[in-house]
Parts: sequence; structure tokens; C-alpha cells
Amino acid sequence: MQKNYSVSSLDLRAPLIAKLRRGLGIGWLRVITVLMLDTLMLSLAWLIAEKLGTPTHSFNLLWNPSEKQTGLLLPILIINIGILAASGLYGTDDRRRSFLNLIKSLILSQIVLLNLAFFYGSDLVVSRSTFLIAWGLSLIFVFAERLMLHLAIVNQRSHGSWRQAIFIIGNLQDIEKAKSRLEKAGQFDIKGEIDLSVRSNSEAWAKTLENIQELGVSEVFICSWHAVKDPIFLFWELKNVGIDLRVLPLGLDLPSQWSEIKMIDGFTTIRFRSPPIVGSDFWIKRGFDILASGVALICISPVFLIIAIAIKLNSIGPVFYKQERVGLKGRKFKVWKFRTMVINAADFQQELEDKNEMKGGVLFKMKNDPRITSIGRFLRRYSLDELPQLINVLCGTMSLVGPRPLPIRDVERFSEHHQIRHEVLPGITGLWQISGRSDVGDSEDVFRLDMAYIQNWSLALDFQILMETIKVVINSEGAY
Repeated sequence: MQKNYSVSSLDLRAPLIAKLRRGLGIGWLRVITVLMLDTLMLSLAWLIAEKLGTPTHSFNLLWNPSEKQTGLLLPILIINIGILAASGLYGTDDRRRSFLNLIKSLILSQIVLLNLAFFYGSDLVVSRSTFLIAWGLSLIFVFAERLMLHLAIVNQRSHGSWRQAIFIIGNLQDIEKAKSRLEKAGQFDIKGEIDLSVRSNSEAWAKTLENIQELGVSEVFICSWHAVKDPIFLFWELKNVGIDLRVLPLGLDLPSQWSEIKMIDGFTTIRFRSPPIVGSDFWIKRGFDILASGVALICISPVFLIIAIAIKLNSIGPVFYKQERVGLKGRKFKVWKFRTMVINAADFQQELEDKNEMKGGVLFKMKNDPRITSIGRFLRRYSLDELPQLINVLCGTMSLVGPRPLPIRDVERFSEHHQIRHEVLPGITGLWQISGRSDVGDSEDVFRLDMAYIQNWSLALDFQILMETIKVVINSEGAY
């Protein structure tokens, strides 16, 4: 039987359904505030320097309409702010409070300006006195502004304000260690904690998620990573209610993927990042699928006609074969294919089960399957039988690239960890197909390839797989 693995029935791929992370607005407000203050301080430093320094005819910070001179303040600010941002000074970890890093970045900005003035001629000429005054004032003003802002935040947090609401999940002994560390940082408001074992009880876990939501928590900290079962599902369950997942490693049990290291008060945390094909990634991939499949259907329509005639002349039965498969979120749908077997092929499969050549017994593959017609064997050899699945792609039940949708017979034999392949749209081709296709002889190898694709998805990877698929199909590698 197929297992309902997720607490929520919502589709996590679509950004209109997955909620925005709690606290996201506050985070952006902080970034915008610091950005505006830095811009104000830098502008003030250069404007004062222009007044105090030796004037030059070719230098104007602001646009001068009478002399038709372009102001240089905007590019100066872009260079300074850009370098500050690249140095992580608008980030979410300890780097944004590194005053040494701040000074280095401001010095680097001035060096960049010096080089631009040298290489791009008289239009960027600034008197030495103006440049040195601006340099000194920029360091003083931005440093002072950041220091005062930091002291104000520390003061407010010491009184319990401006703290981030979090929740802790882990084993009981790890929770106490985590609370001690997080309370020492002084920037978190720990709303509650719960033992990780509650996740094994679906009803209790659903109530826990509701409770976390009601508490206004923006992030959940996991402090017993080694004990987390199926972390992707845990991430998606939390993401669906607008909550981020962060790992607090108390030992060496670090997650190997989807992580973003953040320093908090000198100790390491690991923010669990979304596996791809979620949110905006979903629509990027979907847009590519619609465009590519639409163009492909128009271009290969004559091939469809030729194949249809060949199937009709070769054997009795319909041109197309529609089989029920399991797709996104475990939903059943009809996969379109050109018919390659005799019309009563399903009735004979039970008799052939003992000849299954796929190790593990989950998937069914047989090299010399007697049910396949002669034209069907040719279509399978060059994967031409899969072409009608472009219709599935246009309808939104499949993608061009993804884990293959499997028959109900195969899915009924799944273990729990196999269900994750149903958290993305199934595809016409994927890593399995370009890694040997039918020559991959173990069910677990297939699932490992599916996981590798889900974890490392990008549009570039999809394009690479499609190009490699064309090569594999032309050479008829591993097909039967």
C-alpha cells in the first residue's frame, strides 16, 4: 500500500501555496534599514569632503545641469554598498557585526575607486584632499552608525525585545545543551521544545506543528541531527507553514547537503536550505517544460503519424497505451505512450514475476519480454514509445526531466524512504535513463539516482540531462 508520508496535503512546489517564512518581513526591514543608514553616512561623508577638499573642475558629486556634468555620487555609493554586501555585512550571521570586516570593506571600496580614477581618465579626477577626507569620514561615519545600531539592538535584546522566536526539537539531553547555547547568544526567544520522538506519532506531530504555528515561531532548531528521520520531509512540513529549519550541531553529525553555515555568537549553526524544485524554482522548471514540449510536439508531429501507422499495421489494438502511474504527491494519473505490447499484456505479468531481472523486487524489468511486439521492440530501443508523454508534460502531470513515474504494482512495494521521489513531478527522462537505462540492475541504485537529481536540481542540469538523453537514445544504450 502507498503510504501517506506528509502531514499536510498542500502542494509544496507552488509558491502561492507554500507560505512565506515567518519573520521574513522583519529580516528585510533590518536589511533595508542598515542599507539606508550606510547610504546616508557614505553620502554625507562625500558631500562634506567635497566642501572641505580642494575643488576640481572635473569632479561633481551631484549632477550639474548648468555645466552638463554627470554626478559621481551614485556610482561611488554602488561600489561601496556592493562591496559591503559581498562581504556579508547585510547577512544574517555574525559577519554583519564584524567591525574589522567593515573597515576592510570600506578600505577596499576606496582602493577600487582609486583604480577606476586611474584607468578611466579625467572624468573621475578627485583632488587628493577630497579623496582622503571622504575616506576618513566614510570609515568614521559608517563605523559609528553600525556601532550605535549594534549597541541599541543589544540593549533591546537584554530587555527581551527584538528577539527571534524559535522552537527546539531534539533528544531531551541535546535540548538542554542547545537551550544553554542559544540563551547565551541573547538573540532568540525560545518559545518551546519537544522531544523528536513525537514525530513518529502522526496525530501528535500534527498538533505540534499547529502549536508551533500559533506561537509565531520563525525557525525550528534541530539539535539531534543524527536522530532525524527523512529530513527533507521535515523541512517540507515546516516550510508549508512558513517556518525555516536550522541545524544546531552538538557533535559531528552534520547534514551533508542543502545547508548554509551561519555563525551565531561564535558557534556554528546550519540553516537547512530548501531542496530545489520548490517555490519559484517550480515555475521556472514548469515554464521551460511548457515551452520545450510545445515546440517539440509541433516539430515531431509527422513522426507521430508514421509511428501510428506502423503500430496499426503491426498488431491489433489501439495506437496509444494509457497506463495508470503514480506521480506528484502520490496522485495517480494516466501516462501516454505508444503501444509496444500485445493488448492483453497486463494479464500475463503475474506469470512473469519470477523472471524479473531487477534486483530488489520493487521495479519490474525483463530483457526478452514475450509481450513486446516487433515494432514495439524498435520503439523501445530508441525510446520513441515515450514521445506521447510530451502531452503529459503540457497537461502538468509530468516534467521533461525527473524521476520516472512508476506503475502502481511497483509503488505498492515501496519502502518508506522511497516515497520522497513523489515529492517532485515525474519526468520523461532523468539520471536513471542517462546512467545506463535498463542496464541499472538494482532498484536501490535507481532511487539513489532519483535522490541525487532532487537534491541537485537546476535548469542547467535539466538541459544537460536532455542533451545526454538524446545521445543515449541515438546510440540505443541500455534499452530493451
